[in-house]
Amino acid sequence: MKKLIVFCMLLLWPVHGLARPVSYPGGWTVMQMNDVHRNNLYVHYSPTAKHSVGYVGEYRRTLDWQFHGVQVNYLAKRWNKPKSQANFYLKTGAGIGIQDPDGLPDLTEPAAFIGAALDWEDQRYFISYENRAYFAGDIEQSFQQKFRAGIAPYIGSYGDLHIWFMVQLDHTPDVENKLTVTPLVRVFKGVFLGEFGISHRGDILANWIIRF
Repeated sequence: MKKLIVFCMLLLWPVHGLARPVSYPGGWTVMQMNDVHRNNLYVHYSPTAKHSVGYVGEYRRTLDWQFHGVQVNYLAKRWNKPKSQANFYLKTGAGIGIQDPDGLPDLTEPAAFIGAALDWEDQRYFISYENRAYFAGDIEQSFQQKFRAGIAPYIGSYGDLHIWFMVQLDHTPDVENKLTVTPLVRVFKGVFLGEFGISHRGDILANWIIRF
């Protein structure tokens, strides 16, 4: 019964709760993300309301290499207010990096990343910030950060189809096109969430999340 109550509370939170890296205790989440720099598949399990752990596979298109490993997320702080909520997360991952340069032998290196994420939301507005640093030997050493702001055109009830309009800014200092701006639409209903956008350079952003 306690697990059912927690799950119902999760569904009644503002729609962005579904996109967070930690679920309710005993919950599973599948995330598939595609943006200007990467294609990412992440499957994680949350043993508690503050931790999650799972497999992450990522193709880094900027330097044409793959990361396969384990990612751990920790909810370091949550601020619950009567009409809003804010969260601070720490994220880390470790595994291997694999690069297959044209005409050269495959390169395999130990790889890891660390990062942090902060978000604030109410039923109408949403803002978030996230950063990540990669350490993959001779393959890549880099830092990137992302900012989002969004607004809901209407406030729906539980079970309704929710729509949000957002703008995402990606800053990657180590690449030629350091700043990318992507308008996007987020659609949420039940335990399913989808996002679609096109950056100012024509790059497609397409993300989906299922939580169960």
